[in-house]
Amino acid sequence: MNKRDFIADDILSKIYQNKYKTGEKMPTERDLATQYEVSRYTIREALKKLVNIGCIKIVQGSGIFVNETRYKSPLIYNSLTENKFKDIQSEIIYLKKIVPDKNLEKIFDINGHHAKLWEYKRVRIVNYHKMQIETTRLPYSYFPDLNEEEIKKSVHDYVQQCDYQISHFITTYTPVNVTKEDAALLNCKKGVAAMKIINRGILQNGRVFEYSEMINLDYSVSYFTPFNPYSHKYRKK
Repeated sequence: MNKRDFIADDILSKIYQNKYKTGEKMPTERDLATQYEVSRYTIREALKKLVNIGCIKIVQGSGIFVNETRYKSPLIYNSLTENKFKDIQSEIIYLKKIVPDKNLEKIFDINGHHAKLWEYKRVRIVNYHKMQIETTRLPYSYFPDLNEEEIKKSVHDYVQQCDYQISHFITTYTPVNVTKEDAALLNCKKGVAAMKIINRGILQNGRVFEYSEMINLDYSVSYFTPFNPYSHKYRKK
């Protein structure tokens, strides 16, 4: 993901965490450029993306503001699937603790040498076909007892069992071709069409609890809906 897209996604995430509220002035281009350590041109390109999807408006001479129509953004959705969760299996590649880089520190709003994240990688299998490679990070301090058995099941169920309330997800889609490494995991040919999905899970308290990057052989339509753990269509993770 290039810097422009990362910044646009991060600002969008902060909007849905209510760090940037509707009607309130956001930081200036100069302040954002300093915060993300990029040029003002890169910031303008990121903001242009958010203007195009209707999340923010830029008023000349006044500043940058969050639109009231932000929930109509096509980048906001809950994962949906026609497959029931019992028909989805997980093959665990690894589970480990990592030290976050600068991008992950911004995503999870953490810093310091002692901050740690869980990182796991798994292959999702639907109807005996390998359909998705998922690499996910979660704050270690939130889930110190996470283990491979929980990852084989529903991580979102596990999050709620830990007394956290999930609010919504912010997701972006990018068409890609499967790499040689990913093709070996998915048992498919290198270069076949796929979808790269980047997903942020947001709790009711506004904190990011999950950052996932997925390579999916199936294409989906995205939209916004509040998290509903009882919906038969909701794809548990």
